[in-house]
Order: sequence, then structure tokens, then C-alpha cells
Amino acid sequence: MTSAAGSALPRFDVAVIGAGIMGCASAFRLAERGLRVVVLERESAPATGSTGRSAAGVRLQFSDETNIALSASSLREYRDLPEAAYRPIGYLFLVPPDQWDAHCAAVPLQRRLGAAVQVLSPREAARIVPIDAAGLAGATWCAQDGVVDPHGICLHYANRARALGASLRFNAGVTAIERRPGGWRISAGEHSLLADRVVNAAGAWSGQVAALAGLSVPVDAARRVVFASAPLPAALMRATPYPLTVDLGSGFYFRSENQRLIFGQSNPADSGFSEGIDWPWLDTVVASALDRFPWFDQVSLDRRACWWGYYEVTPDHNAIIGIDPDEPAWINACGFSGHGVQQAAAVGRQVACLAMDEPTEIDLASLSISRFRQDGAPRMTRERLIV
Repeated sequence: MTSAAGSALPRFDVAVIGAGIMGCASAFRLAERGLRVVVLERESAPATGSTGRSAAGVRLQFSDETNIALSASSLREYRDLPEAAYRPIGYLFLVPPDQWDAHCAAVPLQRRLGAAVQVLSPREAARIVPIDAAGLAGATWCAQDGVVDPHGICLHYANRARALGASLRFNAGVTAIERRPGGWRISAGEHSLLADRVVNAAGAWSGQVAALAGLSVPVDAARRVVFASAPLPAALMRATPYPLTVDLGSGFYFRSENQRLIFGQSNPADSGFSEGIDWPWLDTVVASALDRFPWFDQVSLDRRACWWGYYEVTPDHNAIIGIDPDEPAWINACGFSGHGVQQAAAVGRQVACLAMDEPTEIDLASLSISRFRQDGAPRMTRERLIV
């Protein structure tokens, strides 16, 4: 096949759209299988979108079995990857009475899949982080949970993919995708190319990318703001980091970041591609912090250190992973709703299996896009533990 000018278009086995952590992990594993891979990224470098703006948590405490399996598989890889800089500072979930039974119901499943989750009383939780325990039924704690360096992981995967022959093209936002016999014709920036398969790893833009190909993928953007404190006063410094602590009653969370705290709370009304830091929302966040952690009145804000980014959200807060049943040459790896960094390592391996028409290592049936395309009510299982 040739272009209008008569020159043959370059052809690849797989075109990966997006050079965030999901796209780069997929590109590495695809290239590792000997496939000809091209990565198309609208920005000028990898990890410049949601990956580089992540709060960087990794955890095994999920309510859905597939999410636990994907995170556990990824965490095993990150532990052995120097670029991941994994730090097991732990996750502490503080649980109100109306969520307690459902929250605890997931603990046996988490333990069966390798998560050493402990169920704590409010008094035991207060030994880990000082809290006002009023209105708490209890807490769960997993010391294996922690934080990683998303930027370092993403660059590692990008470099590994390139070393194996993958072509990474930046400033190459996809503007057109046309189905042709035997593959796809894709226009991206100054590039036009052909690919037998497409991996949609475009994060918050995945729904827009799919629409270019005439496909419906229910992924939308939701802005998330991460606030940062100034260096903590001596009275709040401690020998060990503050774990990533989540008050499930309000959704407020915080954790240590060197001598500071980073913290936030999702605004359910903040959907779409809004830009910038939502400073008025800070009043709600601070009120939630003081309700549960009165000592937060000693924490000062560093406005220059705060940042924002996008979650890529689906209606049930679970990812969409798998071959599109309406288009067998299209693979989705998107919609992670805030837990993409912690699952990317495993997802990259599953994408490679899908591209090779092999069974995946992890059962992904519950994450198929088919759940949104059923006649009648969609068959969805909502992930409850979204931070």
C-alpha cells in the first residue's frame, strides 16, 4: 500500500497509542515477543500525562479479585526493579460503620491472593497514625502496600521497548484511524503508518481515540488535585513515613513525601478535561482532614508544590482490558480509574498475550468491554476501594 505521494507507508504489527506507563509497559512486552511495535504519543516525552502526575500508590487492598491479582503481579515485578524505587510504607484504610461489613468481606480474598492484610480496631489504627476515632468501626492495614516512582518505571519500559526495536514517536497525536483490509491506517502528527493491531492505552483520552476508529469505549476524564504541604514542623516529624492513609468516610487521603505530606480528596463533581488546580475545593479537603486528623492544623500548604492530573474513569471504576468484540484487531488497555500505575506491569504482559492470540495469565473476563454492551442492564461489578 502506498501514500498519495507514492511512497510505501511503514507497517507495524502493533501500534500502541499512548506513552504513559500502560503504553510503555505494553510496548516493551510486545517487542519482547518479537513484534514490530510503534508507540504514538501526543506529548514530547513519555510519562508527561497522568503517569507523571500520579500520587504513586501501589496496593493490594481492593474489593475486586481481578484488581487484586493485577496489582499483586505488578508489585512482584516492581519489588525487583530498581527504577521502581518501591517503598513499602503501607496503606491504612479507616472505615465507618456503614462500610465495615462490606470492607471486611474482601479481606479473606485479599489474604488468599497474598496480601497480608490486618483488621484493626480504631485504637490499634491510632498507633499507626494519630486519629480522632469518632465514627469509625475499625481499619485495615497492609504493610506490603506503598509507593513507587511512576516516571522511573515508565522510562524503564520505554527504554527496554526501544532497545528491542520498538519505534517511539513523540509529538504524534493521533488524528485519524481508518480500518483497512488486514489492518489500520493511522495518521499521527507528521506520521502516517499501517498497523495490523492497535493497543488503546491513551489514558483519559482513550474514549476519544476509540471514536476516531468508530468504536465506543466509555472512558472519561476526571481531574484530580494533589495538594502538598510545606516541610513539616518538628512536632509532626517521625522516624518512619506516614503511610498512605485513607478516611473512607470522606475520601480524604494523605501520605509522606520526604519532609512533606501530600494529600487530597476526589471531587465527584469534577469531571471532564478541566485544567489547573481547583483551589476552592481545598476548603472541603482541609475540613475533612481536620475532622479525622486534628493535628492537621499544624500543617502548612506549599501552593507551588501542588499539582493536578486526570483519572481515566469508567462507569464502574474498573479498567477495560481486552480485545474489542466488535473489532478483533483492537485491544483496549485503559480506564483504570486511578490504579493504572500499580497494575501496569501485569497489564503489559496480558496485552502481549492478547496480541499473540494466547490465553492471558490473569482472567480478564470481568474487565471486558462487553460488560457495557449487554442487552438490558450492564453486568458490572463496581470497585469500591477507589482513592
